[in-house]
Amino acid sequence: MGDDSRALDEIALFVRTLSEQERMLIVLKRELYEGSWNEMVADLRARLEGGPYIFKLNSRIGEDLERIEKLRRFETDHKGLDLADHVTME
Repeated sequence: MGDDSRALDEIALFVRTLSEQERMLIVLKRELYEGSWNEMVADLRARLEGGPYIFKLNSRIGEDLERIEKLRRFETDHKGLDLADHVTME
């Protein structure tokens, strides 16, 4: 039980420190990309390459890709975690 509690505390702390841009990416992943970072990254790369894309994000693509990598890494480190279950836009 202690490990579960520690993991939940770590997740809560991580979520509290997210920027508004990171929160937006998490919400967009859930709502526009059916929970898939891969689909979101593919969409951003298509936009970068001048191809068709789904959603126009306000921030720069490179910065968004870096944010996604950070968020994805945290989810991977916490096997089975979907940050969208812990983040809302307030």
